[in-house]
Amino acid sequence: MKTSGYEVVEYADTLPRLDLVLMDIRLPYEDGYGALKQIRSAPKLKDTLIVAVTAHASREEMQKCREAGFDGFIAKPIDPDLFPEQIKQILFGNSIWSLG
Repeated sequence: MKTSGYEVVEYADTLPRLDLVLMDIRLPYEDGYGALKQIRSAPKLKDTLIVAVTAHASREEMQKCREAGFDGFIAKPIDPDLFPEQIKQILFGNSIWSLG
């Protein structure tokens, strides 16, 4: 688990490919919005799917995530019955915007 956009970018540089980042909106060192900007600014990651995941789920927060450029939104607690299908759909190019 990485806790900042910088750490995600640094870690991604060690990988041959990164398809999806699940980004918590509330991180200890920076919020998910700042991390999103850092990740999107890395040439290698500019097209990587980034989905917001948060316990502070509301229609307003979900709209803010859309406007910020996230590729989807999943509310916590994550539903273990839905989560695998949600990830599959995201990886197949379908966006998920779910308040749970």
